[in-house]
Amino acid sequence: MFNFLHNHRKLLMVVLFVLVFPSFVLFGISNYSSVNLGAAKVARVDGQGITQTEWDNAVRRASDDIRANNPNVDAKLLDTAAFKYAVLERLVRERVLTAAAAHERLAISDAQLAQALRQDPTIASLRKPDGSIDMARYEQLTVSVGGPAGYEARLRARLSQMQALDGVMQSSLAGQALADVAAGAQQQQRQARIALFKPADYASKLNPAQADLQAFYRAHIAQYQAPESAQIQYVVLDLDNVKRGITVSESDLHTYYDQNAATLGAPEQRRASHILIAAPKNAPAADRVKAKARAEALLAQLRKAPDTFAQVAKANSQDDASAQQGGDLGWFQRNEGIEPVIAKAAFGLTKAGDLSGVVESDYGYHIVRLPGIKPASVPPFEQVRANLEDKFRTQQAQRQFSDLADTFTNTVYEQSDSLKPAADPLKLPIQTAQITRPPAPGVTGALANPKFLQAIFSADAREKKRNTEAIETGPNQLISGRVVSYSPAHAQPYAEVKDQVRAAYLAERGAQLARQAGQQQLKAWQASPASAAAGLGAPVTLSRQDAQKQPAALVEAVLRANPAKLPALVGVDLGADGYAIAQIEKVLPWAAPSKDQAAQDLTGYQRLWGQAEALAYYGYLRDRYKAQILAPQPQQGLGAFAAAQ
Repeated sequence: MFNFLHNHRKLLMVVLFVLVFPSFVLFGISNYSSVNLGAAKVARVDGQGITQTEWDNAVRRASDDIRANNPNVDAKLLDTAAFKYAVLERLVRERVLTAAAAHERLAISDAQLAQALRQDPTIASLRKPDGSIDMARYEQLTVSVGGPAGYEARLRARLSQMQALDGVMQSSLAGQALADVAAGAQQQQRQARIALFKPADYASKLNPAQADLQAFYRAHIAQYQAPESAQIQYVVLDLDNVKRGITVSESDLHTYYDQNAATLGAPEQRRASHILIAAPKNAPAADRVKAKARAEALLAQLRKAPDTFAQVAKANSQDDASAQQGGDLGWFQRNEGIEPVIAKAAFGLTKAGDLSGVVESDYGYHIVRLPGIKPASVPPFEQVRANLEDKFRTQQAQRQFSDLADTFTNTVYEQSDSLKPAADPLKLPIQTAQITRPPAPGVTGALANPKFLQAIFSADAREKKRNTEAIETGPNQLISGRVVSYSPAHAQPYAEVKDQVRAAYLAERGAQLARQAGQQQLKAWQASPASAAAGLGAPVTLSRQDAQKQPAALVEAVLRANPAKLPALVGVDLGADGYAIAQIEKVLPWAAPSKDQAAQDLTGYQRLWGQAEALAYYGYLRDRYKAQILAPQPQQGLGAFAAAQ
C-alpha cells in the first residue's frame, strides 16, 4: 500500500529534511527577541519577527546539511526560490512550535533527555568498546553549539517542541475499515485503452524560419544565461602533496620495517583442543568443587596417555560444539574469537602436543591441548618496500600536516597578491581552471566546494584579485585560489545557442500541436464513442502499483475517473510529453490482503492519519500564534516542496 514512500525515499529525504528536520539541534536557535532587531522582517510569529539575516543563515545551513548527507544532490535545487521559501516555512514552523511549547509549559524531564541521548545516533557513534562516551569527541562535535551542555539544551528544546504535536499524533484513531478503503484505492486496477499524441511526431513536420527561432530566443532569454565564471589559479595542500615532499632514506625504512615487522605478515596462529567440565559461575560451590576434581582426574589420566585426548574429549567433554570433534577448536590468532582463558592457555604452551593445567572460566573447568603452531611469518624487506614507503610517507605527512597547514593559511593571507609565496616553499603546484557558479555538471572535489566558490566569487577576490583564505574542503585538505579573469552572468548570444534554441522550439511547439490534436480527437470520440476503438491501443491493466510504463499523470487520471458510467473517455495533458486519451473499460477486482498484510496496512494508515491530524493541528497553532510570512511566495517551481506541506 505504501510502496510509493519506499520507492521515492531519496526524494522524500531531501524534501523532509528541508520541511521537517529541526535545524537547531546541532546549529542552535537564535534568541528570537534580541537578534537583528533592526533587520528587515520576512516573517512574524507570536509577535516576534524573523529577519532576512536569519533566513539567509538558515538557507546556508540547510544547503550545507543536505550536501553533506546527499553529495549527489543537484546543486540547482538548492539555489531556487522554492527551496529558500521552504526553509522559511520551516523556520516559521519551528517558531510556532516553540511558542506552543512555551505557552503550554511543555517541559522535558532529565530522564526524558537522558533517554533521547541514549537513542541519539550521533551520540551512539561516539561510544567506545566499553559502552562509555568518548567525551573528547563529544566536546569536539558540539563545540559550535556551546559544547555538550549547549547540545543537550537544544535537544531538550527540540523535544519540547515535538511534544506540542506528539499528543495529537499518538491519540489519533483510525480503524481497519478506513485502512481497507485506503488500501482498496491504492490497490485498485482498471482496464483501459490508450492513445498517445507524442510531440516528436508533430515536431518532425516543422521547419521553423530563423525569425521564429530568434523570437523564441528573445522570449526565453532567461533559459540561455551563462553563469558567472572565472579563470583562476589555485593551490591545494593535502596529504598527497605533503607525502610527495617527504624525503625517505633507506635507513628510515629499515627502522620502520623492524618496528612494524609483526604487522606486515601473518601473525602467529595456534590450534587448540579442549575438554570442558561444565560448572557455571553461579553454580553452587559444591558443584564447582566436584567439577574441578573431575577435571583434575581427567588431566592426570591424559598426562599418562596424551595421545588419547580426542577419545577422552568425545567421552567426557560437556562442550557440545566441539566434543564430537575430539575437542578441536581449530586455528586462531591471539585474542581472536576464542574464549580468552583458552586462548591464554594455548599461547602459554611452548610446543605442539603440550597440555595445560586445569583452567577455570565462567563456564567451568577446561583442559587445553596444543596440537599445532603456525609461527608468525614476516615477508622480506624488499617484498614490502613499496608499501612500506607509502605507509611511512603517509604517517610522516599526517604528523607534519598541521604545521604546514598553519604556514599555508598564514602565507596566503599575509601575501595575498600571489600564491607563489605559499606554493614554492611547500613545493605545491599552482594549477589553473575555468570555474562557474554554480559548478558545471560533473565538476567535483574542491573546485565544486560551496565555501570555496563563495570565497572565489566574493567581491574581494573578484575585483581586487586577492588570494582567498585557506578553505578546508575535506579531511586534511586546504585550498586557496585567486581570480585571473572574471565574467559575470550574461545571456549567451543567439549564434552560440541556436542549436539549443531550435531543439527547445521544436519541443515546445511539438507539445502544443500534440495537445491540440489530442483535444480535437477527444471531442470527436466523445461525440461518436463507437469510432474510438479504431484509434485506441490494446487493453492494458493499470494500477498505482504497476503503471505499465505509462505516464504517472495518465495512470492517476484513469484511476480517478468516475466508474459509474463505463466505458468512459478521459484526456490528459502531459505537458512536454504531449497528450493522452484513455478509455476506461472496467474496474478489476483486487485480492483481499492477508491477515498480516491487513495489519501492516492498518499500522501504515494510522501513522499517516496521525501525521495528517498533526498537520491540521499545526494549522490551528499557526493561526493561534498569528504566524505570517511577509516574503512573497514563488509562483513557480514549488513542485515537491509544495506537495509536502
